[in-house]
Amino acid sequence: MSIDLEFRSGVLEDYADVYTPEVLRTLEALAPLDAQRRELMAQRAARRKRRAENGERIGFLDPGSLVPGTSITVADARAGRFDGAVIPPDLQRQWIQGTGPATKPRSDVRAGIRNVAYALLSGADGWMFDGEDALGQVDTMSLDNHRNLKLALVRSPLFLEVAEEVSREMNQWAQGFFGRPIIADWRQQLDFTTVIYRVRGLHLDDRHIRLDGHGFSASLADMALYVVNNHDRLRAAGRSIVLYLPKTQTAGDAACFNAFILALESHLGLPVGTIKCYVLVEQIEQCFQLMEIRAALSPHFVGFNTGRWDYINSVSDAMAWDRAFVNPNISSITMTYAYMRAYEDRVRRAMNTPDRNGRFALWQGGMEPNIPVGSEAGVSASMKKAVAGAEREQREGASGKWVAHWKMVHIVRPVWEKAGQDNQAGRAFPPLTHTAGDAASLVQLEPAPRTIAGARDLLSVALQYGNAFLRGFQAAALKPADFFGNDDVLYLMEDMATGEIRLSILWEWIHKGALLTEADAGMGCAAGDAFTPALFARLLEEEYAKLQKASNRDVHDDSKETTLPIARAIVQTYVQSGIKAPWYVDLLNLNLGVESLAEAERRIARYLDTFRKEGLRMTENLDF
Repeated sequence: MSIDLEFRSGVLEDYADVYTPEVLRTLEALAPLDAQRRELMAQRAARRKRRAENGERIGFLDPGSLVPGTSITVADARAGRFDGAVIPPDLQRQWIQGTGPATKPRSDVRAGIRNVAYALLSGADGWMFDGEDALGQVDTMSLDNHRNLKLALVRSPLFLEVAEEVSREMNQWAQGFFGRPIIADWRQQLDFTTVIYRVRGLHLDDRHIRLDGHGFSASLADMALYVVNNHDRLRAAGRSIVLYLPKTQTAGDAACFNAFILALESHLGLPVGTIKCYVLVEQIEQCFQLMEIRAALSPHFVGFNTGRWDYINSVSDAMAWDRAFVNPNISSITMTYAYMRAYEDRVRRAMNTPDRNGRFALWQGGMEPNIPVGSEAGVSASMKKAVAGAEREQREGASGKWVAHWKMVHIVRPVWEKAGQDNQAGRAFPPLTHTAGDAASLVQLEPAPRTIAGARDLLSVALQYGNAFLRGFQAAALKPADFFGNDDVLYLMEDMATGEIRLSILWEWIHKGALLTEADAGMGCAAGDAFTPALFARLLEEEYAKLQKASNRDVHDDSKETTLPIARAIVQTYVQSGIKAPWYVDLLNLNLGVESLAEAERRIARYLDTFRKEGLRMTENLDF
C-alpha cells in the first residue's frame, strides 16, 4: 500500500530534531490507521445527526454485544472480566497534576522552554504537557512544544541554564507568598514530577501533515512525535511513558486509540502495555460506556479524569434537539449540580470496579483554574474556595486533581498530603448500574439562575477566548469585561473548553427561548422573559464595545482591528445559526493566521454551509 505523507514547506528542515528519521518512519508505519479514525469520525457525525433529527437520547449498550473493536462482551466489560493495566510506581501517587503547554506563542527556544522549567520545578506529582486544548496551533507552535520537551528530557545545557534561573524566580515568589522557598535543590527537583503528554483528539487534523491529499490525524502525529523522541530517555530513567487521551466519546473511539498505541509499541519493539494512558471523561456518551472504555484500552488504561467545561458542553450538544433542556448560568453548573453529580459518581464507581486480577484504576479530579494573583482579599477568598474544592474531591474519592498554574501546586497539594494515602483506588462504592434512572440522571436539571449578568459572562469570555486563540494563546487568563480593573475578582486560566461551553449555552438560550429567572432594569427585562435573538444582538454589541475599550492588559491593542473582529464574527454566526456547529474550535482553527475579516467571514460561511448540506466538518488546514 502506497503511503503519501506530505509536510508543510520548511518544517522538515526547520524541525529536523523533531521530525527525525525514526519519527518519519513511524509516521509512515502508523499512517494506514488514519482511515479507521476517519471512519469513526463519520460515524460520530451520523449519530449526532440521527439523534438530533429523531429526538433520540443516548442509551447504554446491549450487554450481549461486543465492545467495539474488541472480542470482549459488554457484560464482561461491566463485570471487570478483562486484564487491566498495572499502575506503575510513578503513577501510584498523583496528588496534583499540573497542566499546560511546553512553549509559548511565537517564542524562541529560551523563552518557550521556561514553561517546562516551571512545570518540572513546581512540585506537582505529574505534569500534563498539553498538545491539545491549552496549546496554541499558530505557526509551528505544536512542533516547538515537542522540541522543548525533548530538550528538557535530555537535560540540554540550555534547559538547565533556564531551569536554574526559573528556580530562583519561583523561590522569590514563594518567599513572598508562603514566607519560605519551595525548591531546595533545583537539579533534584527536576526529577520529581512524572511527565505526561496530552495528544490531540481524534476529531482534529494536524496542521503540518497531510495524507493522500487530505488531513492527517493529529492524535497519530502527537503520539509518534512524543513517544519516538522520548521513550529511550524515559525508560532509561525508570520513568513511565504516559499519555492523556482527550475527546473520546465511545468505547469504539477508545479501541481506535488502543490500536494506535499497540501499533506504536509494535513498531518500536516495546512490550505491550509499556505505554500507559489516562482518559479524560469530557463527553457525556462516555458515561454510558465507562467500563467498556476501560476494557477497550486494556492493558494501557490507568485512570479517568473528570473535567468540567468540556463535559458540560457535550451535554448541551447532545441535548440540543430537546427544547426542554436549557442550562442555567455557567457559574451554577458546578460539580455538585444535578447531572454533574451523576457524572462524577459514575466515574468513581467505574474506577473502583476491579478487573479479573483485582486491579482498580485511578480517578484524577478536575481542574482548579484559579491563579493567586490579585488583591489580598481576592486571592484569599479564591484560595479558600480552591482548597474547599480540593477537599470535596478528596472526600468523594479522587486520588488527586489538576491545577492550571504552577503557583497553585503548593496551595492545593496539602489537602492530599494531610490525607496521606497514595491514592484511593479500591475504595468501596456501590456497583455501577445501567438503568433507565441512571440514564435520566445524566441529563437531569435543577433550578438555578439564568440572568443577563450570566449571559454577559458567557459572551464576554467567549469573545476574549476566541481572540486569544487566534493570537496563539490557547490557554489564557480571562474574566468578564465587567470585572476588568477589579483585582478582587481573579483571572482564571481558561482553555478551549471555556469557549466551547459558553457558545453552546448561548446557542441553547436563543434557540430554545430560555426564560430569564431575574429582572434586569438596564436591559428592560422581567423575570420570565425569553432570551431573544434581539437581546443577544444587543449584548454582543455592548460586550464587544467593552473589549474594544479595554486596556492592553486585558485585550491586546494589536488584536482590536485584526483578530478580535474575527472572533466576534465567529461567535455571532455560531450562536445565531439554526444548525448548531459541533465544535467552536473548528471555526477558530480555520481562521488561524487570518487577519482579513472578509476572508474569515467567507471561511465561516463555507464551514456552516458544508456542515448543513453534507454533515461534514472542515478540519483541514486551508493554508497548508
